[in-house]
Amino acid sequence: MDWDEVRPKAHSIITVGEPLHELSVSDLEERLAALREEIRRVEKEIEAKRAHEKAASALFKR
Repeated sequence: MDWDEVRPKAHSIITVGEPLHELSVSDLEERLAALREEIRRVEKEIEAKRAHEKAASALFKR
């Protein structure tokens, strides 16, 4: 049994612009999935902030 196979992968920090040539296809796919999830998270936060701004604007325009 190889202990590297049983050990869970540590969450790595993704740095935009870092070289990708040393990453495996599997690593690249995981990275892409993580980036897509982060994009969804950021878009959701933007929507929430815009809704908050709109509500505040409507409140103070009365």
